[in-house]
Amino acid sequence: MTSGPGLCLNMDIISHVTGKETSTVNDTEKLLRRIPNVDKLMHSPVLAVSELPRTVVLDAVRGVLETLRRCILAGEIADIGDDEAICRAALEEARASYFAGVRPVINGTGVILHSNLGRACLSENAAGAAVRAAGSFSSLEYDLEAGERGSRTAALETWLKKLTGAEAALVVNNNAAAVLLILSAVAAGGEVVVSRGELVEIGGSFRVPEIMEQCDCRLREVGTTNKTRLSDYEAAVNENTRTLMKVHTSNFRVVGFTEAVSIESLAALGRSRGLPVIEDIGSGALVRMEKYGLTGEPFAADSLAAGADIVSFSGDKLLGGPQAGIILGKTKYLKLMKKHPLYRALRVDKMTVAALEETLRAYSDPDRAELELPVLIMLSAAPEVLREKAERLYKLLADNGIEAEVTQVFSTTGSGSVPGSELPSYAVSVTPGDGGAAALDRRLRLGETPVLGRIVKERYLLDVRTIFEKDIGKTAAAVSEAFK
Repeated sequence: MTSGPGLCLNMDIISHVTGKETSTVNDTEKLLRRIPNVDKLMHSPVLAVSELPRTVVLDAVRGVLETLRRCILAGEIADIGDDEAICRAALEEARASYFAGVRPVINGTGVILHSNLGRACLSENAAGAAVRAAGSFSSLEYDLEAGERGSRTAALETWLKKLTGAEAALVVNNNAAAVLLILSAVAAGGEVVVSRGELVEIGGSFRVPEIMEQCDCRLREVGTTNKTRLSDYEAAVNENTRTLMKVHTSNFRVVGFTEAVSIESLAALGRSRGLPVIEDIGSGALVRMEKYGLTGEPFAADSLAAGADIVSFSGDKLLGGPQAGIILGKTKYLKLMKKHPLYRALRVDKMTVAALEETLRAYSDPDRAELELPVLIMLSAAPEVLREKAERLYKLLADNGIEAEVTQVFSTTGSGSVPGSELPSYAVSVTPGDGGAAALDRRLRLGETPVLGRIVKERYLLDVRTIFEKDIGKTAAAVSEAFK
């Protein structure tokens, strides 16, 4: 384990050189001689009872001692603490190293589909289905009725066709993979006509034009950033054209002096020229967002009904399922994709299949979906319910002597879904105390139960829309601990 060069500035075991002259050579030698040896520390009571693997603790001890030595030689410290303090610092480093990676966090940001926090949370049923699939043998590719090999996504495809009216359906591991497979199967070697205003960049700096290059397609841009007309598409079609494509502008919205071509008009042009029309709708809601006060988000069934030959979207956004790329459309095109070599490379695993099946099953009853899927629960939360939830969190904090208040805020959907939309919500605004809001934010992030909120005008806000009911008590406990 290698400790960062600035670790010594954050450890309690060190007395810093502040307002003093730089340590003399003799002082440096004395401090170096005071550094305990590794074996002595490893037998200390503090480390001997640690539940962590000894190799992890050993690496941490060596790292802390090396950091001490480096800081002493640099003249940055005037004293070091006792052995117990050094062991505590090493144990903290060991825990941070051992438990690094994916951990559950409490989301108080108010961003429902937070890209950095895993996007949509699965329902209890979907999560349970994934666990069962992971921990036992399953009928993943076995037809129990026929007693022979089956298709891993047959049930998924049946549910998707039933819920959207699609002729055929296909599932891969994310929507970028879906676009990659679609273009590779139906447009390789030719041109893809796309509006200049729809050449989006998604997370991680991936851009639609770059995906096209990987598919051996040539991009044919039409129109301008803010205005594209049907005549622009008509003029661009030639003997090399393989498809017409429409891309939903996730993560941003162009407003003002604008014009775009509807999927109905583009589909009619495609039919007249014998060209397939592709629409990447991004989030892929299976319920209409207007009921939650959100507008402008494409609806998968509408795109198909309007004549799109192929539609793709994400599974872990407004759908509320696991990460997946869902492809719907005409059977003849999806057959090409199933036969393409990329399909096997991009296929979903058994946990995703199980979780997505259970998520789609919930949509068989819209009322059930709204009661079961976390994304829909958060979207549909009534203001009075959110206020009562915020007041309960406030009371728990006040009972522990923490200064806070309930305040009105706005939540967002996140992950490029319904860009620019806001949902009225309530938050608990915490007075941060010593060190300010940034220091409180850091303590909460690094706590045993990480909590993430947002800082507004030096107040620390916890938006209760995205805090699960079961986590209200944990949130109060974590904030209280951060003030100790």
